[in-house]
Amino acid sequence: MSSHAPIAGEIATLSPLGKTDTQLLNRIRNKRVKIAVLGMGHVGLPTALSLAAMGWTVLGADSSQALVSQLQAGEAPFYEPGLETLLKEHLGKRFFPVDDLEKAIRESTVLFLCVGTPQKSSGEADLSQIESAARTIAHNLNGYKLIVEKSTVPAITAHWIRRTISRYARNGNHGSRPAEGSMPLQFDVASNPEFLQEGVALKNIFKPDRIVCGVDSDRARQIVEEIYRPFESPLVVTGLSTAEIIKHAANSFLSMKISFINMVADLCDAIGADVTEVAKGIGMDPRIGPDFLQAGIGFGGYCFPKDLRAFIYLAEEHGVNFSLLKEVENINQQRVDVLMKKLRKALWVLHDKTIAVLGLAFKGGTDDTRESPSLRVVDALIEEGAALRLHDPKAMPLLQKVLPPQEGRLTYCDNPYSAADRAQALLVLTEWPEYRTLDWARLRSEMDVPLVIDGRNLLDPKDPRQAGFEYISIGRPEQ
Repeated sequence: MSSHAPIAGEIATLSPLGKTDTQLLNRIRNKRVKIAVLGMGHVGLPTALSLAAMGWTVLGADSSQALVSQLQAGEAPFYEPGLETLLKEHLGKRFFPVDDLEKAIRESTVLFLCVGTPQKSSGEADLSQIESAARTIAHNLNGYKLIVEKSTVPAITAHWIRRTISRYARNGNHGSRPAEGSMPLQFDVASNPEFLQEGVALKNIFKPDRIVCGVDSDRARQIVEEIYRPFESPLVVTGLSTAEIIKHAANSFLSMKISFINMVADLCDAIGADVTEVAKGIGMDPRIGPDFLQAGIGFGGYCFPKDLRAFIYLAEEHGVNFSLLKEVENINQQRVDVLMKKLRKALWVLHDKTIAVLGLAFKGGTDDTRESPSLRVVDALIEEGAALRLHDPKAMPLLQKVLPPQEGRLTYCDNPYSAADRAQALLVLTEWPEYRTLDWARLRSEMDVPLVIDGRNLLDPKDPRQAGFEYISIGRPEQ
């Protein structure tokens, strides 16, 4: 990044840095400060380990003692390719998991906020964890801090963080008021939204296509530039609220591409066209691009659905018409119904049918089942009285804790062939690469009815068809 000038936005122009600020920047340049990452979830842990890999001393702070103990044992709490290897490489050297958030704050100069922002029923983001972290920071200010907002939050959250810290700060004396005439402790707030895709999160971190940083001071800008100096990626520097909106706008736009191609897939089904060829044809246009044009049963996960609803809520709160994004959400919600109609058309009655389900995570490369379309299919099949045999390469251990097995009704299987045992249909619902290379002759011998419905258009149709399967997909001709 040192060879790339930041792309400037609406940053407040402040007075030149003083002597104290210059000394601070020198310590940061020489990595003689600690960084604390607050929250060790799907954003926080990869962020902390990547900073450790860049040479920083990082405190990975989380209030869950069980999670911290797991990290201290060198075990990642969730699956992400390469994450556990990185954890073991830097654990005890540059990365130190701790459950004492207050101590981590006091010992560090830069604080990355990576706490959860779950969604309320209205679509509004629940910012209680952000607010709690801000108050904890305020009570433990013992010198200059840069608070970097990494969690996905709606616009103006950074301003609320600043206001909250200013309101509750007590000069680091845990509730006592600052002495009369004392100098107020200084801090800055920055917004550095993450653009991590589960399954390739480390690649996103180490080879980002851009880094977005919202700041409102020259001091914060220079610190952020120093942290990200090793990267050659463009650094987009904006104001705080602009950076926050960029994240929501990016995820909402990608959600729109997915819903668009799914809408087109339904038309392709109706007239016998092939949506994969349509996607290829339009994706070659550089103004459109090929990514996120894979038709299927819709998007899921923690980010896209939540960010889309939060963006809609924010717009409505400010009187802006976001009906386009409402329809994006509606189309996505209907994708499971599309698959269920295909299954009913093929099998007629689903009650007491045995259905094999391959794929439970919301996408390949992760064990995350949050808002997974696969689980909405599972729920629909359970409601219709089907017996389910489930398989996923990574998601089953965590899922069984919230969706336990039911004898004769819900069975977790060690491999796809066990899942196919005496099944009347096999559903491919997650784009795991290992499902592309299944032994279809073996699957045929296991199943009562040779029917496969490919909810992700993952397979080459000729492979199951040559083994005698009836193959049904999304938006592609059945023969």
